[in-house]
Amino acid sequence: MHLCVPQVNSALRAVRAARPHVRCLATPSSSKPRFSQTLDEGPSFDDFVADRVPERVVLGNATAAERMWSNPSPRLPSFLKTSIPKGASFAKIKKDLRGLGLHTVCEEARCPNIGDCWGGKEGATEVEGRSAATATIMLMGDTCTRGCRFCSVKTSRNPPPLDPHEPENTAEAISRWGLGYIVLTTVDRDDLADGGAHHFAETIMKIKQKAPQILVEALTGDFAGSMEHVSVVAKSGLDVYAHNIETVEALTPYVRDRRATFRTSLKVLEHAKKSGVKVTKTSIMLGIGENEDQVMDALRELRKVDVDVVTFGQYMRPTKRHMKVDRYVEPAEFDRWKQVAEDMGFLYVASGPLVRSSYKAGEFYIENVLKGKGTERRTKTLVADQVLKSEAEAQS
Repeated sequence: MHLCVPQVNSALRAVRAARPHVRCLATPSSSKPRFSQTLDEGPSFDDFVADRVPERVVLGNATAAERMWSNPSPRLPSFLKTSIPKGASFAKIKKDLRGLGLHTVCEEARCPNIGDCWGGKEGATEVEGRSAATATIMLMGDTCTRGCRFCSVKTSRNPPPLDPHEPENTAEAISRWGLGYIVLTTVDRDDLADGGAHHFAETIMKIKQKAPQILVEALTGDFAGSMEHVSVVAKSGLDVYAHNIETVEALTPYVRDRRATFRTSLKVLEHAKKSGVKVTKTSIMLGIGENEDQVMDALRELRKVDVDVVTFGQYMRPTKRHMKVDRYVEPAEFDRWKQVAEDMGFLYVASGPLVRSSYKAGEFYIENVLKGKGTERRTKTLVADQVLKSEAEAQS
């Protein structure tokens, strides 16, 4: 008996239809709920209206990493929201930067104060605005050899080589802007024998040659602990030597690159002062898990090495790849730390949620150092100490 092809196909279909469905062992079972079921069990419209929803809803089977990232973070408070940058001074600085191919930490680190610092003084003329503006130039490229967990600057073991024309271009740009105060900083360059110290110093010297009236603050790295290279920058003619400890000693291994240590940073600041620098400065981020005792210990250590200026600011998470914000510190707490630091003898303290190490640095320096407010406060403290010492000697 011979069957034609259509008859064979019909017979096969009939057999398949009659055969019960069997799950093959190679087919993994899944208890994953359907998408519609997940939506039905999720927040309702009333929950959204009442603001009772998690920051992220994870659909399906969440991995450990997904569960970690889905944990709710503190909501951004209103006092940390900033306006869109604008103004003639802001536009002029941005145009000049693009024209000369220079990099700023203001842009690379996504600073929330770029409009305030670049915009200069509100209501002033263009010339007055530029003279009151503060710009922070990032030297030696935009790629760092270190990877701190709070910083959004690009990282690489082998960044591009230094631009030999950068010191001249930077000095020319700054002299053309007419800025009153400039902050120079760098990415870390552990790939260079001197960490870029001589390149940094050359830039400062050229600025002072072209525009001696401009005040220069140098915010440096730790030069891998080389005090010789710290001296190279410290003796270049700058006005302020800054190096940030970033956080308290206990959290340093978890916040900064493993090559950066709290004790090395203290040595850098101490050696800069011994090299003849008049004003040394550092910065501390709050809101990353520190406690009050740890901050007090950090301030005491800074005073031991005669640091003059300290700033406190709120840590802001630049991207989801960086460490989370532990809490948003209230403005009142920043005010309290300002008072505590001033009582400990710091020459000047800038403290606030949006304050960064170079936030309106020129304004702070000019108003509180050159006008003698800080010196006056120190003189009063020294006189008071001398009086107490004399009284104690008389009683004994």
